[in-house]
Amino acid sequence: MAEQPLSAATLARQLRQVPGDYSLPWRIQVRSICASTELELDRWLEREPIGAAARVIVAQRQGFGHGQQGRVWSSPAGGLWLSAALPWPPHPDRSASLALAVAVGVALQLEDLGLEPAIKWPNDLLVSGLKLCGFLPRLAWRAGRVRYARVGLGLNGTNAVPAGAVSLQQLLVRQPPAALGARILRALEWAAAAAEQPELVRRQAQQRLWNSGPLDHDGQRWRITGLSLDGGLQLDNASGSTVLRRRF
Repeated sequence: MAEQPLSAATLARQLRQVPGDYSLPWRIQVRSICASTELELDRWLEREPIGAAARVIVAQRQGFGHGQQGRVWSSPAGGLWLSAALPWPPHPDRSASLALAVAVGVALQLEDLGLEPAIKWPNDLLVSGLKLCGFLPRLAWRAGRVRYARVGLGLNGTNAVPAGAVSLQQLLVRQPPAALGARILRALEWAAAAAEQPELVRRQAQQRLWNSGPLDHDGQRWRITGLSLDGGLQLDNASGSTVLRRRF
């Protein structure tokens, strides 16, 4: 699975070739290297407020990717590193969890490649217990309404990975995936299309939920029992039940 040069035109062409039940008009930018696709997307949206089209910035390498709780990581060549802005319903209390919708959309694409991904709550995808993909979902607000959704995403392709992670190259030695970037855009399209179906998204995510056993929370041991409509992790023990929520 040799690394191929990528351009906006190439990604747009691949997107036309990858089948999907849903589609969005995309505006695409590609960087050979940047500090952070999240910062690049910030600047783009400041210059040109989002309209009807979804937007994505893809980097072949980035130096300071943004992760959960402000963590920073280096994203070497060979992986897929992107930040996207896409339409989302204005009232989040009536819509699906963005994190779960993205997780399911990407999982469906990975399953199409013959993999069996599991969703590690709140924002990772694992294969055989090893991290393949992570994403940072956020909602952009104005005057109490959601303007659009934002997703930063990193997926290991041919790049070297740290302990506890795995790459597509390792998983698909005999079947290198084509048009990986286009597949992820299709995954985000699925998420946007499912935004007004919170129960569908919850059910699909729960079917793929990774459960390694009891977990510690607030000084107690809990059992994972499922997911709530708003994307929370439902927990239960002898003293009662609770929902663990993560705000990005």
